[in-house]
Amino acid sequence: MQKDTERKIAQLQLIEQNLQNALLQKQRFQSDLFEIENALKEIDNAEEVYKIVGNIMLSKKKEDLKKELISKKGIIDIRIKSLEKEESKTREKANILQKEVIGEIENDRR
Repeated sequence: MQKDTERKIAQLQLIEQNLQNALLQKQRFQSDLFEIENALKEIDNAEEVYKIVGNIMLSKKKEDLKKELISKKGIIDIRIKSLEKEESKTREKANILQKEVIGEIENDRR
């Protein structure tokens, strides 16, 4: 196997690792998003709302907490979309590299 092919295989492994990290990060953001959406539903049904800050729980105005959660939700939505774009580009790059490696390996066998 040629050095160039070996380098491409190593690069492909690194790309796959980066893709896995991005997917884990995306899952964490999706979990956070789910929690925020549930909190927003609960706020609508609650008479009093509280926010946990460190080890204490503080009383908050419903509207203030709702605005804060909506803002966080917006930020997380943007991060998820960004990760999805990154994931798409990374997959495309991996597919191209994989085809190159397979082609080179097949050529070496001939």
